[in-house]
Amino acid sequence: MSYYDNILEIDSDLDGNGLCIGIVMSRFNIDVSEGLLGACTTELARLGVQEADIVLITVPGALEIPIALQKLAASDRFDALIALGAVIRGETYHFEVVANESAQGLAAVGREYNIPIANGILTTDDEDQATTRMAEKGRETARVVVEMANLVLALDEMDQSAPA
Repeated sequence: MSYYDNILEIDSDLDGNGLCIGIVMSRFNIDVSEGLLGACTTELARLGVQEADIVLITVPGALEIPIALQKLAASDRFDALIALGAVIRGETYHFEVVANESAQGLAAVGREYNIPIANGILTTDDEDQATTRMAEKGRETARVVVEMANLVLALDEMDQSAPA
């Protein structure tokens, strides 16, 4: 008998059928962003998310992603959201500001609207690193968003079925 036999465990669920996903993608470093998007949408399709259930919005850069996510979250139409982009280190402090503020913005929107947001914004030292990582990060972001959307739905069902 396992120590955990009598504990309710919610298993990972990567079935994307029926999920509605919003994606916000930065146009800055567009080649990397589009590489992330291609890998992400291919993986979403493999997991069962239908193209008709995906909405894509593009914004100028990573700092603009949180406001677009906030509008999508407020619509109450989506099960989960994805942020895609690339912040590549330059010679100034701007890299740290953009990387930190965009990540904080994503987390704030997720908490405010109680919606999973998968962070697919790469932060790399150079474009070669970003290009090397974009395909795997795009796929990983799709898997994270589907798993977290299903987890939140399962937890919502538990709340609704709990005795008053």
